[in-house]
Amino acid sequence: MKDSEESDAPLALWKILIAGGFGAGKTTLVGAVSEIVPLTTEETLTQASVRTDSVHGVEAKTTTTVALDFGKITLTLQRMALLLFGTPGQERFWFMWPDLAEGAVGAIVLVDTRRFEECYPAVEYFLSIGLPLVVAVNHFDGADRYEPEEVHTALDLPPGTPVVLCDARESAQGRQALIVLVQHALALATRNRPSSPLPSLSRSTRV
Repeated sequence: MKDSEESDAPLALWKILIAGGFGAGKTTLVGAVSEIVPLTTEETLTQASVRTDSVHGVEAKTTTTVALDFGKITLTLQRMALLLFGTPGQERFWFMWPDLAEGAVGAIVLVDTRRFEECYPAVEYFLSIGLPLVVAVNHFDGADRYEPEEVHTALDLPPGTPVVLCDARESAQGRQALIVLVQHALALATRNRPSSPLPSLSRSTRV
């Protein structure tokens, strides 16, 4: 009876941000792991936008996210449904980050090793607001390779902040990065507020 009751219990809803620099693979990751057809707001890069958004290192990129990406993935064993919000990476859209971060439980920050410095603003912002994060190193073909420990040191991350290797095109790797984030957020919640409920979104929460 207990197992049946647990299986009938509603899933916990977690709002997760997928962030990183321009061209780091955010839209790709959301699309790879989402169990629904993802909502995207990609627009074609124009000559005017190229003058604003540097494409150095990602010259083959032809589109850019101008608002957000949205997807969903259910983690059955964890009894969770993750609502994935991909954030725009360009500086001119950073004003959206506080609104997107409202109600979020954690974030994955994608690192493109061809443009390593592009991840700094997202990492710094999420650390400044106390949002649990996982850094996912998206190794593009032909790009320099780094071990997680090297990335952790380069970003001067707090002890215990996970760094994982993740090909954003591979659903299994993206899913694993999300599981690591869930585990990290749960560990922080338990350590910081041992007598409080674990974080979750109610179905009425604005996301």
